[in-house]
Formats: sequence, structure tokens, C-alpha cells
Amino acid sequence: MNPLLDFAGLPRFDEIKPEHVAPAMDELLGAGRAAVEAALQARPTWEEFVAPLEDANERLGRAWGQVAHLHAVMDSPPLREAYNAALPKVSQYWTELGQNLQLFQKYKELARSAQFAVLAPARRKIVENALRDFRLGGAELPLEKKQRYAEIQEELARLSAKFSENVLDATNAFSLVVEDEKRLSGIPADILQAAREAADKDEKQSGGKPKWKFTLHMPSYLPVMQYAEDRALREELYRASATRASEFGRPEWDNTALIARIVELRRELAGLLGYASYAEVSLEPKMAHSPAEVLGFLDDLARHARPFAENDAAELRSFAKSELGVEDLAAWDVPYASEKLRLKRYAFSDQEVKQYFPEEVVLQGLFRVAQALYQISITPSKAPVWHEDVRFFEIRDAAGAAPNAVIGHFYMDLHARDTKRGGAWMDDAITRRRKGGEIQTPVAHLNCNFSRAVGGKPPLFTHDEVLTLFHEFGHGLHHLLTRVEDLGVSGINGVEWDAVELPSQFMENFAWEWDVLRHMTRHADTGAPLPRELFDKMIAAKNFQSGLAMLRQIEFSVFDMRLHSEFDPTSGRSDPASARTAQELLEQVRDRIAVLKPPAYNRFANSFSHIFAGGYAAGYYSYKWAEVLSADAYSLFEEMRDSNGTVNSRAGQRFRDEILAVGGSRPAAESFRAFRGREPRVDALLRHNGMIAA
Repeated sequence: MNPLLDFAGLPRFDEIKPEHVAPAMDELLGAGRAAVEAALQARPTWEEFVAPLEDANERLGRAWGQVAHLHAVMDSPPLREAYNAALPKVSQYWTELGQNLQLFQKYKELARSAQFAVLAPARRKIVENALRDFRLGGAELPLEKKQRYAEIQEELARLSAKFSENVLDATNAFSLVVEDEKRLSGIPADILQAAREAADKDEKQSGGKPKWKFTLHMPSYLPVMQYAEDRALREELYRASATRASEFGRPEWDNTALIARIVELRRELAGLLGYASYAEVSLEPKMAHSPAEVLGFLDDLARHARPFAENDAAELRSFAKSELGVEDLAAWDVPYASEKLRLKRYAFSDQEVKQYFPEEVVLQGLFRVAQALYQISITPSKAPVWHEDVRFFEIRDAAGAAPNAVIGHFYMDLHARDTKRGGAWMDDAITRRRKGGEIQTPVAHLNCNFSRAVGGKPPLFTHDEVLTLFHEFGHGLHHLLTRVEDLGVSGINGVEWDAVELPSQFMENFAWEWDVLRHMTRHADTGAPLPRELFDKMIAAKNFQSGLAMLRQIEFSVFDMRLHSEFDPTSGRSDPASARTAQELLEQVRDRIAVLKPPAYNRFANSFSHIFAGGYAAGYYSYKWAEVLSADAYSLFEEMRDSNGTVNSRAGQRFRDEILAVGGSRPAAESFRAFRGREPRVDALLRHNGMIAA
């Protein structure tokens, strides 16, 4: 049996092959279209109309989700070919579904019927969301505009996939092999060991002479930028990273034309739907109401952050000049000088802290926090996996109506490799729902790009990587701890995109708590826990360069929002002051916001996968928007702090009940008010970033 057609249990990742993709998609697309025809003949009730359609579409979504997941974590030429061959067919189906005027009318009939009033709130929300999505999907457009809409969606899907593939290919194509050991001064021993092993693996040794291979993958790239004393080495790596997938590399991997076309198509799509910009389309299902509201929010944050960022930059320039002999601070000097400045001021380095965070100890500490907060248990389990690094866990409810019942599963794929796209992300594999008399157990993927074990030591995490792990696990808990039993608003489904980062950023706060860290650290050599003295230094340095960090996020967010709200490449023909390319717009944004500008050759946009190959188009602001919510939510834990420490189970249960459990079954603003008892305030975010007094 084709493993992509087996929905009886967990995905059969160890059996899926590229040749399974086309026949599985053809069969499921046929079943989906048959379900649509049947739905059109059914009475407009939940049981006869909505439920059968959801069943068929869930099977297609789960199978395609497995293919897309493997494309992201185990890319290969045959799989890429199979994925790209099926992508237009799948995109066409979802577009057809969203444009089906008869289905739209059926949902309208259901919404007007007597049954609608007695449906559960979650089901009413699903119907309301469907009506909105039909309008955004072009269901009301005339035939010729529907056809154009479908063409745009298919092309956008293809271009987004190509964008992501170009970034991966350009990243993998670059490596820097160093033969002169003198150039490696300052780089930590474990990083050098990994670089030596990478060179050995490539069999590039000649005559026994040692070599070291560095790449653009974060576990290799970032430590060089932070610690390498050789400025030319840092510059070479920086330039390679900053110009990935651009005109400075191989033409077939240049994303410049793709960016222009993606923006152009999104603008055309918005026009077809009667909107002034794609940003307006993007904001329809979000908490924010308009591009102007988002830009005003970002401007307000920038106003608070700018004095701190300017002070950070001036201090760094002065230190680099006086202490490091760097007269003109360049982009490739910033991580290095920052690490040196932090070491001087706070007497510790990231590398020192890293020795206290072995992977297994961190995972047990992370699980301990979640278990204490939400009254759950997390234990290893077994399942078919796509790579030997992948681990699988189950979550059981430690309390509630069914103590010890399995309520979720998740995969963890933590290490970087050439077949895996960069960054860190959570994705859903199976969503909780009621099917007959049974509850379908939700399943999530948690993916990161951390270092592997080297030199006989376990994998070690920087504290920033610990924060990333807590962040992605927060996303996972949002999906897994839902109590909603209807697919469309269960877990992360139906949650406004600018609120979806709330549970993830909320979890990061616990990685800054002494009562958490002292139980999740063990020195890789001595076995000693993190000393309180070192922790106090970490806390003192917590807001080190927080102004620069916040302005950087605001820069990306403003670029994204302006690109999708006001950017018109044709306007530059008559107005020389207008940006004619995305790169020119980014430079305009930097001129207004950035205090440390990158070199002119920097092509950040060409690898900005969040907005060109992910779900964050006109939505990157959501990281800062949701950070306001998460900081304010965490402030309740600070207020309820007691002798048992910060992991307060009463507040944790309230967060689980009012935020995690309800998923998208009600507006995020209502969920936040139910948890916090009031509207959100920005004060906690500013306080956590050291921008107002505690």
C-alpha cells in the first residue's frame, strides 16, 4: 500500500519514496473532487455537508503535508522533482475549492439556517472563517477573473518553492576550507573540531596536512563571526552569507527576479479581489486591522527603541576602535566586537555558557517546565522517522477527566544537515479532532538547525539556541494541548497569524529563570550545574544591545509591510524618489530605521524566506505584535510568583485553559482578555527589554 494513503496511524516516514507522491496525490485529489460533488448535493447541515468535505480535505492535507515536510528536511533531486510536479495540481485543487461559488452558497445557507444558532461555538467559527475565506479565495469573482486568480495562485506556489530551494542550494554550495591554522585564532575548540571533521568527511586532506571546512549553516557560520580574530575570514563568510541567492552568485539561484514577480503577482491578486494592496488581503484574518495600524505600531516601538539602539551602536564603535583597533566598524565586525564587549563588561562569553547546556539535559529541563506548568508528562516513544537524528515523544495528561491519557505526540529533528532548510520551525502533522466516538491524537514536528556532537562531547547549545528550542516547543504545545474537537479551529488552525507567536514567545521567558536553568544545566566536562554567579551575569547582559536587536526586527517588519502595502515598481518611472525594486525599498527603510547599516552588496531580501516562501507575507510584524501579548501574559506569572518559583501551576493551568486549549475557536483578543483579565499593554515588553524601569 502507498504509505501516503495510510491514515490509520502515524505517518510512515521511513517508507515514503518520491515515486509514491504522484499516484497518492492523484488519488486524493480525485477523492476530494468527488467529495465536493457529493457535498453540493447534500443538505446544508454540519453532518451532511461540512463533515464529509472536511474528511476528504484532511486526508489530502495530511498526505501533502508529509511530502512538503520531507521536501524541507530531507531534500533530494528525486523528491524535489516529485514535489514540484505535484505542487501545481495541489495548488489548483485548493484554488478551485476556494472559488467554488456553489459551495460558498451552501455555507451561506448553513449560516442562515436554524441549525447554525445551535452549533457549538467552534463550529460556528469554522463556518464564519469559511465564508471569509471564500471571499478571499475569489469565489465571487466573474469567470475570467477566477481563471486569472487560479493562474496567480499556481505561479505563486511554484515561485515560493523555487525561492526556498534557491536559498538551500546557494547555502549548500558555499564552503571555505582553511589550511593555515593561524587564521583560526579565537575560534572555539569544538567549532574547530567540527570543521576538521567536515573537511575529513569530504576527503580533501592531502599528505596528512590538516584542513578546516566552514559553511553558511548557522552552527558553523555564527561562531566564526563571533570569535574569529581574522577579520578577512569573517568578511569572506559574511559576504557569502549576505549575497546568497542573489546576482552575485550562480544565475540559476538568483532570487531577484522571483522577488519582483512574487510581489507583482500578490499585488495583482489583491486588485482582483478589490483590495488596494496585498497587505490588506493578508490582514483580513489577523488581529491588526490595516497596514496603517501596523506601521503605526512599529513606529511607536521604534521610537522607544531608537535611543537605546543609538547608544548600543555608539558604544560598540567606540569599543571596537579603542580596544580592537577597528577604525571603521563593518557588518562582519559587529558580532565579533559585540562578543568582545560583552566579555569585557560581563566577564563571560557565549562559549562559556554553552558548556553548561548539553542537549539531553536541556531537553529534560524543557520537559520539566512544561510538565510543571500544564500538568502533563512527556516521555520518549517510538515511530517511523525520516532520519536517524529524529526523536519521537508522547504527551500524557497528568490530571483532568482522563488522567494518564495520551493527548499528543511530537517529533524532534534538532540538527543541521545539507538536506534541510535553515532556521527553526514547528509544523503540524495531525490535528486533534473527534471522529465518531474517538479523538484523533494531534502530532507535531519540531525542527531546528543545531550543532551535532563533536569530539566525543554531546551536542551543546548556546543560550540563544535554548531560547529557540523553548520557542518552537511553545508552538508545539499550542498545537498539542488543544481541547477543541473540530478540525478547522483545533490547535493552531484558525488562530490569527499575528497571535500565533504568543505561546512560543511566552515559553522563552522560562529559559531566563534561575529556578528553571539550575535544573537544566550540567557542564560538559565537570558535570557541575550552572553557577549562580554566571547566571547573574547572563541576566545582567540579557538586554545587551536590545535596542539594536529590536530595531533590526522592526526594519524587517516595516520592509515587509511597505513592500506589500505601498510598493509599486511602476511608480518609480515617474517619481525618482520612489523605490523601483525591493532592494531599493529595503535601503530606504534602512536609511530611516537602521543605526548600523550593512554594506551595499547585502542582499538580505534574497534569502528572506519568511515572506517569500513562508506564511509571513505582510505578517512579519506579528513577531513584535505577539511579543507584546507574550510579555504581558508572562507578567501574570511574575505577579503570581511564590515560594515555589516562577513555574506557577495555577497560572500555567489558566494559560493552558484560556490560550492553548481553545486554539482558534474564538478570537485571540478574547482569549487574551480571558487569561489576563484586561486588554494587552506594551509596558511588559519594554520592561523586559530594559527600555523602561522595572
